[in-house]
Amino acid sequence: MPARFDINNIPENEEDIDFSDIEERYQLSFEEGFDNIVVVDNIPLVDETKEEKLIQFLRKIFKNVGEIRDKHFTMPKAVNEKGKLMSKGFMFIEFETAEQATLAVKLIDGFKMDKSHTLAVNRFTDVEKYSSVEEEFHAPAEEEFIEKEHLKSWLADEMGRDQIVIYRHNEVQVLWNMQKEQPQIAHNKPHWTETYVQWSPLGSYLTTFHAQGVALWGGESWKKIIRFVHPGVKLIDYSPNERFLVTWSNEPIVVPEENYDGPFGPEDEGNQIVVWDVKSGALLRTFPSLAPQAPNGRSTVSWPFFKWSPSERYFARVTPGSQISVYEAPSMGLLNKKSIKIDGVVDFEWAPSAGADKSGKVKDDMLAYWTPEVDNQPARVTLLNIPSQDIVRTKNLFNVNDCKLHWQNQGDFLCVKVDRHTKNKKVVYSNLEIFRVREKDIPVEVVEVKESILAFAWEPKGERFAVITTSDPNFTSATPGSTTLKTSASFYYLDKGKGKDTLQSFKVIKTLPGKSCNTIFWSPKGRNVVLATLRSQTVWDLEFYDLDFEPLESAAAKVPTGGEKDPAAYLQLLSSGEHYGVTDIEWDPSGRFVATSASVWRHTMENGYQIWDFKGQMLYKENLEKFKQLVWRPRPKTLLSKDQIKNIRKNLREYSTRFEEQDMESSSLVSSAERQRRRTLLQEWADWRKRVEADLASDRAAAGQQVSSSTADDEEAEEVDEWIEEVIDEKEEIVA
Repeated sequence: MPARFDINNIPENEEDIDFSDIEERYQLSFEEGFDNIVVVDNIPLVDETKEEKLIQFLRKIFKNVGEIRDKHFTMPKAVNEKGKLMSKGFMFIEFETAEQATLAVKLIDGFKMDKSHTLAVNRFTDVEKYSSVEEEFHAPAEEEFIEKEHLKSWLADEMGRDQIVIYRHNEVQVLWNMQKEQPQIAHNKPHWTETYVQWSPLGSYLTTFHAQGVALWGGESWKKIIRFVHPGVKLIDYSPNERFLVTWSNEPIVVPEENYDGPFGPEDEGNQIVVWDVKSGALLRTFPSLAPQAPNGRSTVSWPFFKWSPSERYFARVTPGSQISVYEAPSMGLLNKKSIKIDGVVDFEWAPSAGADKSGKVKDDMLAYWTPEVDNQPARVTLLNIPSQDIVRTKNLFNVNDCKLHWQNQGDFLCVKVDRHTKNKKVVYSNLEIFRVREKDIPVEVVEVKESILAFAWEPKGERFAVITTSDPNFTSATPGSTTLKTSASFYYLDKGKGKDTLQSFKVIKTLPGKSCNTIFWSPKGRNVVLATLRSQTVWDLEFYDLDFEPLESAAAKVPTGGEKDPAAYLQLLSSGEHYGVTDIEWDPSGRFVATSASVWRHTMENGYQIWDFKGQMLYKENLEKFKQLVWRPRPKTLLSKDQIKNIRKNLREYSTRFEEQDMESSSLVSSAERQRRRTLLQEWADWRKRVEADLASDRAAAGQQVSSSTADDEEAEEVDEWIEEVIDEKEEIVA
């Protein structure tokens, strides 16, 4: 029974009355009925005369969240020490739906009204929930540690082999490169992907594509690491260090009204680009697509929409003709709360390396963008520091049709390939504007070409580049792959001259005329390069060059003491080859092997792949029906210091001898296994023949027929073993 009320024990003060039993009995659930209310803290203190002005200002801030009626603003007030009625510095806003309240917290929390007031927005239910947290800390239950597989376990391979992934028909295979032998299967799985596969930049994850999103796989057993739900995803892009993932679908996001347990909310409806955190799987932000219009009026997709800075601190995209929007990661907020307005901007590229100064302080990231000629304003290339947005260098250009920005992979040089036209605009030619970014005042050198440039590529980690040019009249009207153009290939190097005051300039090493090549593929280690004719209907040439080939002693002897060596003497064509129908070429991360492939996505003629060494010798060839894709697995940057690398190069002969012995032993093991396989097949055939002959003899005996003499002779035939000798090594010594 409830306690009887004692009128004699009534406290004198209302604050001394214990209402705990009543509050417990009639406790309301703050999760129900109040989830559409937010609390806004840190607003200015105002009196009644300025209250309406403050509300109107706050209404503008929250306008992107949803419509708020006047009666849904509640601003508590109290009389201050001076006896004046003032607001308390916070207010309540009631939205129509709980989703709008959630969006308000996501978009407005942390918004700076002015220098003294930064808004703090929280759900009303969260305030009540956290205010009732117990004062005493109770440690959560400790979860059992489950050791995960190392995502870079393949790097511990004793033979130092690289992996490739092959997608054919409906099967995906991860293979070890075995040089001259058939690749060894590391893992294979049918129906592993629905469209194609893609490695992450450091090789930690293999990405597969599905109708409902993408999945990341890795580790020694190739287990699923994480999946990201994005229906209809077509394209993905990782940040340089694999921390973030960007996905794009041509289908706008649709959030069902009922029974939806996906990652998207009402604020994501209609967007097509999603940014994810790879480690946690969290959705960070969604964006709408900006579809530029092609000359034929159709929408085009220029991927990636967002380009990442090398530090992963920023990612940006261009709105052609108006602005570059730079966002901060992982907050996903717009840098300085606004885009960088640039009239006419066409494209931009981040410098590949931000680096740090001598004090260890991280330098600003840098991007380069270009704007075309408008009215009397010339075209312009600009280098811009981020986040300071300081302009480092500009260069005006005239008579410009188009520009392409090419950074050297260490950020030492920026080459702007400029397509120009004559005054009558009938002839188009190209030249190169090269920015030497590491030098004082960033000097710009102009390299005249006077022909149209088909391809340009910097040597990785070097100061050389290659260009493919043409003056073929079919160039402007030719459809890619329909006509084989007459081209020339040229190699350039940075001539540093002698002395401190000597001007540096890029000079031609050598020009190779009479070619048909249209693409350049440098080895990731530099020095070696492949010139190829891709996606042609008649020519599929491959040429392997070495730019540091040691010339013959007779040629070297012609160089006078103290004289300059001719770089052209070190340019050597190592080999020429052909891969019928070749569509794709890719170097392995070590720079020792090249894979050429012919994909069924382009044509159906002799689909498959070939493995070559850097000298142009074909090591392995396999034709595969319905072959689609081959991609080498990337490697992360080396952990060796410069001194360790220098020491390895110094003792390279010692390592080479050891590696040659291992290769010989491996080849011997493979040859032994092949001989054993052949013996097994021969023995199986002999056993089968004996069984068939015995059955035939018994059948004839049952039928009353005499066994033929040939059968009897075969039974008495002598079995001869064939021994094959292989010379492993041969040495010749001259005895005096």
